[in-house]
Order: sequence, then C-alpha cells, then structure tokens
Amino acid sequence: MKFQSTISLLSLALSSVVTAAPGSNVESDCAFPIGFSKHKNAKTVGRLFEIDGKVQYFAGTNAWWLAHLSSNKDVDISVTEMVATGYKVARVWGFGDVTELPPTTNTDPNKVYFQLLANGKGTINYGKDGIQRLDYVVHSAEKHGLKLVLPFFNNWGDYGGVAAYNRAFGGNATTWYTDAVSQKVYRNYIKTIVTRYRKSNAIFAWELGNEPRCKECPAGTITKWASEVSAYIKSLDNSHMVTLGDEGWLTPNSGVGDGSYAYSGVEGVDWVANLKIKTLDYATFHLYPESWSYEYTWGNQWIEEHDALAKKSGKPAILEEYGTPFPSNHTETERPWQVTVEKSGIAADQIWQFGSNTLSVPGPTLGDVNTIYYDDEEYKLLGKQHAKIMASKKVPTH
Repeated sequence: MKFQSTISLLSLALSSVVTAAPGSNVESDCAFPIGFSKHKNAKTVGRLFEIDGKVQYFAGTNAWWLAHLSSNKDVDISVTEMVATGYKVARVWGFGDVTELPPTTNTDPNKVYFQLLANGKGTINYGKDGIQRLDYVVHSAEKHGLKLVLPFFNNWGDYGGVAAYNRAFGGNATTWYTDAVSQKVYRNYIKTIVTRYRKSNAIFAWELGNEPRCKECPAGTITKWASEVSAYIKSLDNSHMVTLGDEGWLTPNSGVGDGSYAYSGVEGVDWVANLKIKTLDYATFHLYPESWSYEYTWGNQWIEEHDALAKKSGKPAILEEYGTPFPSNHTETERPWQVTVEKSGIAADQIWQFGSNTLSVPGPTLGDVNTIYYDDEEYKLLGKQHAKIMASKKVPTH
C-alpha cells in the first residue's frame, strides 16, 4: 500500500533543523529476549502453511506502524488484539530509512528510524529509537503467538524507500534494482535484520520489499533481482520462508485477463515468472481496484485468477493487502472479496489494515481510509468472523 502518513518522517527530517544524534552503530544482541518459543518455524505444505505444527488456512492483517511505536505497552496491546481477532500473521514494516536525522521533537510514528542513508553507506540505528523497537515487536509477537512478515524496503517514499536510496546514492526508481551502491546497502540491511531475528519462530517470512515495481525496465529485471536477493536471504537463513511482497501484476503471456493495466506487465513485474523462483516459498498479490481504475466487483476475478495460476505452480498464494477508501464502511466492498477467498484455494489473506483506538497514539495517526479498527462494528465481520471462517476451513487430505 502506498501509505501517506499524517506527518511524513522524511518531510520533517528534510524541513527541520537536525538536532538528534544517531544511535549507537555497534551491533549488539537483541534488547529483548527472542528464540524462547519451542514451536517450529512456519513452513509451506503444498498450497497451505503449517503454523505451530498445524496445517491451516488463516486470516492475517497489516500493521505497518507496529515497530514505529515507542511504547512497549502499545505494542503489546496491538499484538494481543490481533491475536484475539484470530489473526495468525501480521505484516509490519521492517524498514525505516532516513537521509537526515529526524528532529528530537518528533512523535510516534515519526521518531523511530532504523537506518540512515548518507555518505555513501547505510548506518544502522541500534538505539532505543531504532532497531530496539523492532526487537520488542519480535519479542512480543513470539510471546503472544503472532507471526510476522517483515519487508526490507518500500517501493514508495513512505519511511524511506527507493526514493531515500536515490537521494542518498543517486539513480531513480528504475535503476535502483541494478545500482551497485544501493543494492550493497540494501543487502547489508537485510543481513542485519535476518541475522538478528533468525532464531525467532515469530518470523513467518522475510519479504524482499513492499510492492516492488520497475516501470519501463528491461524484461525480467525484477525476476532476476528477486532470484538473486531471495537466494542471498536463504544463504543467511534457510529455516524461514522468503516471499517477494509484490502486487501480483500479470502480463499478456499469463493466459488470463484482457490485456488492460493489471495484465499488461507495464509495472515490470511478471507474477507467473516469479512463481518459478525456487527461493521464493510463496506468492503474494494485492487488491486496490479504485487505485487501478477497475470496478470493485472485478476484485473477485483478480482473486480467482491468482488462485488458478498458483494452483498450476503448486505454491501457496496470499492476498497480502486489500482495502477500500471508505472509513468505517468497508463491509459492502470488502466482504465479497473475503467470501471469494473463503471459497477458493488461496491459503490466506491479510487485510489492509489493522487499527486500534486503545493506544497512547491516536488511531487515525497510524491509520488511513482503509483501516478497520478493533471493536468497531465492521471489525466483527471483516476481522473476527472472517478469521474464524478461514481457521475452520477443511484442509485437503490429498
């Protein structure tokens, strides 16, 4: 999701006098215990997943902001509410890049950053306003039984992303995937995160990025990049799953669709080709018809097409993001998509996004027009009931 925060961390950092000092750049152990759970890591089983020893369908969510909360209590409240919903997996930004230090006056979620991109390198912030916040998220998730998907970069400019790399090292959104300096810094960041948390079974999957695109790139650029980066992650940690985090774009060679935008390959992503990458354990796709100029009812077709293509490959697929811009009134547009998922072979879905009104940070500060808030009336259906239905689906025995 291209998320526009109420106050952009980067815009604040670039428009204010910098007074903050960077956190220590000396790597240390996690600030909070991890690796204490005795459950095995999640893994694929056919087109489904085994989580804590049980093969199952499931519902999950997104909470991009979770590791950008300064309060441990706020993290715990959020995690316990997600678990109480019946969610098995939450997708949380594992990145937070800046090109200048944020002002000390910043508040959540704009006071936390994980990496400073400057002077030809990436400097990790190991301080209390840095990676230690992600430490606590992994700790809390492991403690309460929630699994995490952690993306390593953002295609969009929110909380760093490709735009931050470009400002620091040059290039543009197209050249980022092959730029030597950017890719070296990106891989160094991956190594930092993966080696830090690879002992925790709270990690559901490492994700290459949020919605990677490479418009007008040479054919196969994303597929080649994804093959190489996923293999690199597997070399660091072969016991957790790896996924791409893409929107599921199809091409005229996919065998489905009418050749319109979502099927044109114009964004440089070939979902079918990426299904063949052996070091990607499962596929993702997203759904935002209003942003892509489709009718909401088309979403059911999009789900069914990806289900059919994933079935041919034998890999699980997750509808990793979906949302509609109708605050507190998402049921009419989103519930039909959930019903389609419930009737399909899609392993799981993760709604965009979870929100809570019981934190010290106001819910709207973290949310957007797509957010469904815990204990709101619509949440009972789109959150709790849907999670229950997915969890109760019969698992094929063949």
